[in-house]
Amino acid sequence: MAKHKHLFTSESVTEGHPDKVCDQVSDAVLDNVLSQDERGRVACETYVTMGLLIIGGEITTTAFVDIHKMCRDLLKEIGYNHPKYGFDYHTCAVLNAIHTQSPDIAMGVDRGGAGDQGMMMGYACRETPELMPLPIMLSHQLARKLAEVRKKDILKYLGPDGKSQVTVEYHDGKPARVTSVVLASQHTADVVDKKTDLLSDDARKEIIEKVAKPVLKNWIDKDTKFYINQTGKFVVGGPQSDTGMTGRKIIVDTYGGAVPHGGGAFSGKDPTKVDRSAAYMGRYIAKNLVASGIADRLMIQVAYVIGKAEPLSVMVDTYGTGRVSDEKIVQIITDHFELTPHGIIAELDLRNSDGTRFTKTAAYGHFGREEAGFTWEKTDRAKDLKKYVK
Repeated sequence: MAKHKHLFTSESVTEGHPDKVCDQVSDAVLDNVLSQDERGRVACETYVTMGLLIIGGEITTTAFVDIHKMCRDLLKEIGYNHPKYGFDYHTCAVLNAIHTQSPDIAMGVDRGGAGDQGMMMGYACRETPELMPLPIMLSHQLARKLAEVRKKDILKYLGPDGKSQVTVEYHDGKPARVTSVVLASQHTADVVDKKTDLLSDDARKEIIEKVAKPVLKNWIDKDTKFYINQTGKFVVGGPQSDTGMTGRKIIVDTYGGAVPHGGGAFSGKDPTKVDRSAAYMGRYIAKNLVASGIADRLMIQVAYVIGKAEPLSVMVDTYGTGRVSDEKIVQIITDHFELTPHGIIAELDLRNSDGTRFTKTAAYGHFGREEAGFTWEKTDRAKDLKKYVK
């Protein structure tokens, strides 16, 4: 019998959610720049609303990026390819408002300093094979499944916009079961019951059978509650119904709220911006330490000031699961991992882009995706760190 029970919830969104459209556009700009000019500086923001996409920010590069073509190609790939979805890559307006990076910022970055101040978090735990919290991993998998059944025409009535949410019940700190599942997906009018003007019961059941159950498997039981398009219907979706902006899904992008967040968004930022690169390094460090057995659960916080290379502080919390003290782990980190921007970029090979690398991060999470080949997900340092386990 469990001594202590608690519930924890995380959410995710599909690639067609307006905020995620913006994240992907911003990272597509970054990929296009870095694939031509690995020293390019990018801080790119995107805004989308009904019929309009605006790209702004600061870029300094020798590369040429056809912004209009890039945006339309990406919107087509996401699935906004027909007026029935309220946003169409053929006809939406694209406004380019990009200019060069401030020379005051560039001065500090050029000499190897951090591109901004702030604190960044890294985290890993033993809840899943990916060493990630279970609620966010299940939420991401549900969101990806919504996209999969749409793109494969398994559920032909689904649109690109969608969200997922999973509540997990923990027994003595370990995940035991899923208590509730929320799925909201844009859909066409042909699955709306004409009598009730709501999504048909058949469609709701089909979404549970084709999306939820294949992902959640043994985590659900007879008492699990399903909430499918709980408002009743979701015909009007995407930018037609909701504006989107880069950087508004920072909890979705990281650990689903399981640990604090430093506040900095990732997408659209080149690796000199420690908001992104130091957060990736934090994940790399935390994952290797947990994989080594030094702790079962570990959070690292690193803080920087603009223009200075070395971090101002390094903090670790193992929540009582460490085989050595948290203070000793901080020493292990500073002895074995390079935490300057140049060192992080070199360790994780962050200047390299094949034209799609960072765009892949912009939907379904930046962490826990070993299949995507992200360098910060490797556990190649875990073997060397095992010698510290007592």
